[in-house]
Amino acid sequence: MDKITIGISGMHCASCARNIEVYLSRLEGVISVNVNFVSQKAYLEYDPQIITYLDIQKAIEKTGYKVIDLASGSAQGRQASLDAEQKLSNNQIAGIKIKFIFSLILSLPLAYFAMAHSLNLAIPLFILENMALTQFILATAVVLLGGQFFRRGVMTVMKLHRANMDTLISLGVGSAYLYSIYVSIFIWRGIRSAGARGLYYETAAFLITFILLGKFLEAVAKGKTSLAIKKLLGLQPKTAIVIRDGLEEEILIEEVLVGDVILVRPGERIPVDGEVVEGHSGVDESMVTGESIPVEKSIGSKVIGATINKSGSFKFKATKIGKDTFLAQIIKLVQEAQMSKAPIQELADKVAAYFVPVVLGVGIFTFIIWLSMSHSLGLALNNFIAVLIIACPCALGLATPTAVMVGTGIAAGQGVLIKNAKSLELAHEIEIIIFDKTGTLTRGEPLVTDIINLQGQDRQEILKYAAIAEKRSEHPLAEAILNSARKDNLEVPEPDAFNALTGKGVIARLNGEIILLGNRKLFLEKNISTSFIEDKLHYLESQGKTAMIVGYKNEILGILAVADTLKDFSAEALSVLKRLKKRVWVITGDNRLTSEAITRQLDIEKVLADVLPQDKAQEIKRLREQGLKVAMVGDGINDAPALAEADIGIAIGAGTDVAIESADIVLVKDDLRDVAVAMDLSRYTMKKIKQNLFWAFLYNVIAIPIAAGALYPFSGFLLNPMIAGLAMALSSVSVVSNSLLMYRYKKNI
Repeated sequence: MDKITIGISGMHCASCARNIEVYLSRLEGVISVNVNFVSQKAYLEYDPQIITYLDIQKAIEKTGYKVIDLASGSAQGRQASLDAEQKLSNNQIAGIKIKFIFSLILSLPLAYFAMAHSLNLAIPLFILENMALTQFILATAVVLLGGQFFRRGVMTVMKLHRANMDTLISLGVGSAYLYSIYVSIFIWRGIRSAGARGLYYETAAFLITFILLGKFLEAVAKGKTSLAIKKLLGLQPKTAIVIRDGLEEEILIEEVLVGDVILVRPGERIPVDGEVVEGHSGVDESMVTGESIPVEKSIGSKVIGATINKSGSFKFKATKIGKDTFLAQIIKLVQEAQMSKAPIQELADKVAAYFVPVVLGVGIFTFIIWLSMSHSLGLALNNFIAVLIIACPCALGLATPTAVMVGTGIAAGQGVLIKNAKSLELAHEIEIIIFDKTGTLTRGEPLVTDIINLQGQDRQEILKYAAIAEKRSEHPLAEAILNSARKDNLEVPEPDAFNALTGKGVIARLNGEIILLGNRKLFLEKNISTSFIEDKLHYLESQGKTAMIVGYKNEILGILAVADTLKDFSAEALSVLKRLKKRVWVITGDNRLTSEAITRQLDIEKVLADVLPQDKAQEIKRLREQGLKVAMVGDGINDAPALAEADIGIAIGAGTDVAIESADIVLVKDDLRDVAVAMDLSRYTMKKIKQNLFWAFLYNVIAIPIAAGALYPFSGFLLNPMIAGLAMALSSVSVVSNSLLMYRYKKNI
């Protein structure tokens, strides 16, 4: 299966996006499709064995829309794509602006001619004698300027057998324009009963003018929703200085290869990800960590592309380029999130699917009723046009995606990568947040704190056996033991055999003898009693230390204790989450005593201890089956199944790639306070989405009956179609503007 993103030019409303989506989903070989009206893109998953990219492109163009080929993959490709999109967007905005200005210039005389008689305004005799012809020429010019509405409105009906916003505009404007031509013919034939008051040319012209104004304002506002992506892409340097054959050479960033040695001078941005091979410096990694204090870099240090070298010069070897760099991955996640649909959008989509046909029906019903009641074709036509024009599916279509785009962009700027709109919607509804302990709440860099001798051996001998057992292990506790052995200058031979038993410990063999290092479960499994050391184990564990028993030749030699320290802000993060009314739990493979010591420090509600890695997901599943909404926060490979099982999986950015891939939200800065930021942003974004949907629904519920003449029996009020056109244009702009107000977001935690 292949996934592609296609730019689509010419969509004017949510109905356009929905029509294209439905049409493409019916093509054989298309697995899934999501068309985003705001970003003007389609995201497809398809089987290339059944349908090709060219087939999909032709299908889109057959519906009357233009395909824009988007570069993808590398950050440079995305930058080129964004530049092309920006240029196209600017051209479109400029084009709409020019059309609006000319339409307004041509429409103003029409308005003057229409009002002159009532206001006793002077009109040149030549114009007065040729009023119908003058208005026809001016109105025709305006209609031609807005010809795209007619072309797409008709094409959608003919090729897709569906209607959209352009269809309503075509019918509304077309009715006023064609009726005016009909009256004009009688005037030109000298029939006195037909007068200039029966002309609706100004209505047709101003409808086009106001719609163009709305499209211009809407396009400008929509362009601001992608500010986050533009800022991220703007961080990527354009060139790099590589050392090849002993010579410095400045090349384009896309020409850098893995393994190239790159020189970075003070004040320059680091071009790609890599590892320092010469020199030292301080690097501003605030893009990643949010901390402005430079991080010291020396030989062997990892550097991240787009961060800023502050002081000395250094050389580094490129390890990740193009689409594999940290920045490219962030951009990819944000773009995919902005393309995704929130579940709440399904309501708007369902309404949009039936909206245009229903409005057409209401318009026709209005026309028939008014014609039968007033016997005035002009009056009936006036109300028919007002109904068609004031209806606005655009506002409904813009309500959710604009807020999602802004919300995910703000989150990225805060160091929180929300990978899809569903997670953005759900995060604030989470009831229980379960934290992994080691590497999540704690630093995952434990230290050996105690070595207890039980058989008269030297302290260093017990440490040596433990180090031999752990020499091949990758567990954080193993690193602590080996570091302690190095500090004591102990020689640690390679074991002849090694076997790690998940959740129990390790078994190693040296010179034919067995070394055991682990918890009670390991020794009980080997039929070695631990009862005589229970008091010592209990004492160490009550202090929050992980106690490991060291055995050799089926005897317990001693106990080695390791302690992990809490991360910065762990306590503050959990306190904030409690203020947000979230229940905070901890899940860990450590025994209960060790775990409860940590939870006492953090005042955690509940600890799930002695949980094997493979059972973490089962614990999450059990809670979800009780109807609870659960989030899991973790960092390691063994957290991946639990992250995937949870309603929301939250991965620490400094954790493993597997955990990040399995998560719905990634905390780039490795700051647990950002869990609360994600949930607060979710709450804020949903508040804006609900506001947008409320006003969009309310506008249409109130506006359409008023346009149909619902107030006439009580007040004699009938809506002028020109006012209806202006109201429709401004309704969409108001929804986008409300979403853009989200950029004022301040952490409410």
